[in-house]
Amino acid sequence: MESQLTLFYGLCVLVAVLAFAFAAYLYLWVKKQPQKNKTIEDVATLIRNGANTFMNREYKILAVFALIAALLILVFLPSPIWKGNATANIAMAVSYIIGAVLSAVAGKIGVLVASLSNGRSAEAAQKGIKPAFLVGFRGGAVMGLLVVGCALIGVAVVLWIVGDASILLGFSFGASSLALFAKAGGGIFTKTADVSADLTGKVELGIPEDDPRNPAVIADNVGDNVGDVAGMGADLFDSNVAAMASALILAQTLSGGEFATVSMVLCYSLLGLLASIIGIATARIGKNGNPTNALNSSTYVTTAVYMVFTAVATLLFEGFSWRIWGASTTGLLVGVIIGLATDYFTDDSKPIVKKVAHASKSGPAFTILSGVSYGFISAMPAMIGIAVSALIGYNICAPMGEGFAIFGIAMAAVGMLSIVGMIISNDAYGPIVDNARGLAEMGGLGEETIRIADELDSAGNTVKAVTKGFSIGAAGLTVISLLGTFMSEANHALIAAGKEVLTGFDLMNPTVFFGILIGAAIPAVFSAMLILGVDRNAQRMVAEIHRQFNSIKGLREGKAGVKPDYDRCIDIATTGSLRELIPAGMVAIIATVLVGFIGGPCAVGGFLMGNIVSGLLLSLFMSNAGGLWDNSKKYVEAGNEGGKGSEAHKAAVIGDTVGDPFKDTAGPSINTQITVVSLVASLLSSLFVSFSIFM
Repeated sequence: MESQLTLFYGLCVLVAVLAFAFAAYLYLWVKKQPQKNKTIEDVATLIRNGANTFMNREYKILAVFALIAALLILVFLPSPIWKGNATANIAMAVSYIIGAVLSAVAGKIGVLVASLSNGRSAEAAQKGIKPAFLVGFRGGAVMGLLVVGCALIGVAVVLWIVGDASILLGFSFGASSLALFAKAGGGIFTKTADVSADLTGKVELGIPEDDPRNPAVIADNVGDNVGDVAGMGADLFDSNVAAMASALILAQTLSGGEFATVSMVLCYSLLGLLASIIGIATARIGKNGNPTNALNSSTYVTTAVYMVFTAVATLLFEGFSWRIWGASTTGLLVGVIIGLATDYFTDDSKPIVKKVAHASKSGPAFTILSGVSYGFISAMPAMIGIAVSALIGYNICAPMGEGFAIFGIAMAAVGMLSIVGMIISNDAYGPIVDNARGLAEMGGLGEETIRIADELDSAGNTVKAVTKGFSIGAAGLTVISLLGTFMSEANHALIAAGKEVLTGFDLMNPTVFFGILIGAAIPAVFSAMLILGVDRNAQRMVAEIHRQFNSIKGLREGKAGVKPDYDRCIDIATTGSLRELIPAGMVAIIATVLVGFIGGPCAVGGFLMGNIVSGLLLSLFMSNAGGLWDNSKKYVEAGNEGGKGSEAHKAAVIGDTVGDPFKDTAGPSINTQITVVSLVASLLSSLFVSFSIFM
């Protein structure tokens, strides 16, 4: 059994290296694609420089935070260094730093490739939809392969060297804390620029979306990279690592068959990456094909390959259980179903988007009312899916013995995230083709090229909504298993302290109920802080856009040689987002610590339950409502319900500006927040046992 485990450590490293090699090939392929339009090349350079400037400044701030957090971990975790084993504290701190660094590296390289792909995709659209799609998708696939490769090799190597899965909590917290702030900062940046550009351009002046006269247009394109590429990549890196860490920690605590259960987690994870490599390599679109169908079919291919691979592995390897395979497969299939349900509510070829677009003819109030209503309804299928997969995973594995029921939920989360390489590829495709659409307009490539780019962009919006639903669903399962991890870690501390262990969390216990109420409030406060950050920042940028249109002669008229000051808007978005990104994340972390020191492990358990349920609901609602409003606007812009410039169009744009911070700032950041507080709770469980007022 031990030799089998060593085999899987080696295979994890080998498959991760294979993913890096394939990513390098795709990067070189994208770089070889022609880019001849001077205007597009100049604008793409501005976008790349703006993204690099923001990320360098953001990472400097996050490096300070990471170093402080690493120092605190070194001193206090897993136990105070003066009481426990100093080696374990050092391992935990180093593991934390590795998690944060790998997350940052994946995001940085992803933005580099995305900013190389956007202009090339725009110029490829002149030849048709097929070459433009391939440039956009392969550029996004570099990000997908890097993120999952870094997660797999990081987890495998840390566990291989240390041998203690609980140290992976430090690795996961490093990934999660960086993801929380990267997603929040990038989300505030991108939506500051997007909202400002839409309100001043489309609503006030009636100029096209990516008109180069608009001072915010370059900042908007920069935001697509730092928010939707780096931010979402960090988010899914965090979810993938957290799912693997939770499953491995639970696997090591199970009595008997320890090596087999750990081997299954590693095996299924590496097979997921291998299936994603095959899915990416086989992605195709016809000459006049539908990009949405092409992206979805690649996901289905990856899903089928993964199911076959894991079934064969379960058949071949000693100690592998078909029950665990069933839990994993259930999670994967439910993830696909959640994606399909999200697609129904956000795809502009489906009835819901058309209904909201039609409501926009009656004014923006009806756009908002209908979008909010359908957004809430859309959360129901995903919530049911998460509940069903957790229930099935729990009951399938419960007969295997004590502890296996929660492990079944953890494996359902691993299964749902098994094809995350493909999911990230689809997600990163979105901002690349969004940029390409803008560059096609600014480069004067003609109406037909812009139409093709619009079709690619619309598919990107739909798939982005699907991937957000998928990632939120996976986060839901992951944090349920992390709740089990928290109980396991807390019980170790309770046994050591000679106190009664936790067997569950009784709602009638006032300490638990105290935690539930506080935990349920945190996602709402967290979301509000992020959206207010966008609001404040966008107001500053709108004022700057007005100043430029009023003071730069000939800008409004589009006179030759007259250009806006793009850098000023990029600086406003950068400065404002960096100012806003830390407070919201710290509120969630500080609240967890305070609840733990006030009510002890029982209160923290309640806090996590309230945080999970409230967070999942709000996250799904905001992500889906935002995607719905965005594609309703695009549906109107395609010539429906009065088309561009109509009252319906203005109302739809207003709906989209409300939805922008919903879907790209607050919504997808909440699931990272849930993961972060769950990891903080597990890391500090022994301190909560030792020091709490109402224990």
